[in-house]
Amino acid sequence: MDRVAAVIVDIVRSRELHDRAGAQAAVLEAFVRAERDAVPLRHLGATVGDEFQGVYADLAAALRVTTLAALILPDGIEVRAGIGLGEVVDVDGDISDGSAWWRARDAIDEAHRREDAGQAAVRAWCVGASGDDAVMASAVLLLRDHVLSRMKSRERRIAAGLIEGRTQAQLAAVESISQAAVSQAAHRSGAIALREALEAVGGAPR
Repeated sequence: MDRVAAVIVDIVRSRELHDRAGAQAAVLEAFVRAERDAVPLRHLGATVGDEFQGVYADLAAALRVTTLAALILPDGIEVRAGIGLGEVVDVDGDISDGSAWWRARDAIDEAHRREDAGQAAVRAWCVGASGDDAVMASAVLLLRDHVLSRMKSRERRIAAGLIEGRTQAQLAAVESISQAAVSQAAHRSGAIALREALEAVGGAPR
């Protein structure tokens, strides 16, 4: 597969969780929902330990899916993601290799490094070849992670709903609040800006 986006995901501070199996199930459920409109080339699945891997047709799909999954996850569970742009080559059965995987590994290592260096909100990074949009994507991810780190639970649910294409009226009914309250929360939290940023890079629902 040429010029795709490989994604490696792990659970933040997984060893501190009381229910790691439950956390893994929650991550898989979040990505199942996040992938509904993304048409992944390979659905995100568990690999070893607390790690997951998936492949998406392009950078926009990877950005949208990882953002939506981060918003959907229940309180207390966070994931870190590395996005690698390049090639994925099937080796044997479900085993694959290629530049996209190598770069995804470099990307998640960079996200780890930045968090360890004091950038506590960093949860994702992107690495690509020269001329790719990886630098732009990493800049978007830095701002995205800053916005997400400040969102409250309801604001995250509203942001997820907006990215999925639901109306403010629909979200107001689900949250049992007024549409005006949804609008206020969406603008105050950065949910509107987040949705527009994803749309600008081509990550709107199909």
